[in-house]
Amino acid sequence: MLDILGKRYYFFALSLLVILPGLIILAINGLPLAIDFSGGTILELQFPTTNLPPTEEVVQIYNEMGFREVQVQTAAGPSGQRDILVIRSPFMDEEAKNKVVSTMEERFGVEQITVNRFDSVGPVIAAQVTNRAALAVAVAALAVVLYITYAFRGIPHAFRYGVCAIIAMIHDILVVFSITGIGSVLWGWQMDSLFLTALLTVIGFSTQDKIVVFDRIRENSAFLRKLPFEKLANHSIVQTLQRSINTQLMTVEFMLLALALFGGVTLREFAVILLVGLFSGTYSSIFVAAPILVVWENKEWRTWFRKQNASA
Repeated sequence: MLDILGKRYYFFALSLLVILPGLIILAINGLPLAIDFSGGTILELQFPTTNLPPTEEVVQIYNEMGFREVQVQTAAGPSGQRDILVIRSPFMDEEAKNKVVSTMEERFGVEQITVNRFDSVGPVIAAQVTNRAALAVAVAALAVVLYITYAFRGIPHAFRYGVCAIIAMIHDILVVFSITGIGSVLWGWQMDSLFLTALLTVIGFSTQDKIVVFDRIRENSAFLRKLPFEKLANHSIVQTLQRSINTQLMTVEFMLLALALFGGVTLREFAVILLVGLFSGTYSSIFVAAPILVVWENKEWRTWFRKQNASA
């Protein structure tokens, strides 16, 4: 039989190796919040030619109108040519937007600039969205602890199962944040409403997978009670391993991989975050949640420093 739990500290180290680089990037650069959470305006302009105006001149037009902290990026249109400007700025209304477009047409000698997208979110609404997003995640975490504690009330230390599920769920959230932080540097990703949708979806799938693994541990504890807890948990994980892998890979991961590769630029970030997040949910159910439960049941932290002292 596979000895998965015997290598639990290697899996913990692997998780840290995946999570830390992205978190370091976020700590240095800050969260790449889109206008959904930070407030502001995003204006996407399509030019009739690929000869786009210099970024500095576009920023200068905004500065003349009193807008600071303006970011300008180029993007490829449906034809595959880079004829689109994506401009992020502080909040502006419809009148200011029309003035920006007309000024560009006049200054750059362009007959007609097409506005593909114009989204504005005020700072008050952005703050409300941010607060409610954090509240949604907190309520979900609390509901998981209460449900697992109630459903597993017939076995000793039922509360530990809920706490371990939450720790593993935090692991998945950190993986999502880490991959977004790396993506913000490499591809200019931002945390927007689609990011929040992906994050909540990952939490839901992750929790479901952990309940399946813990439920098998609960079932086996009724007739394998003479086994040490580590062996009982390892046996339960092996029993659910095929189900977890087949369910995730066959029904979700391959579909998301196809969407990430061929679904277009608009959905690519969403698909990649879901792809990595759901894979992390399956991984953490097997290699994080149950191993943490075993560490807690065995109270292994008592021997961590003792081993170091002995080796010293």
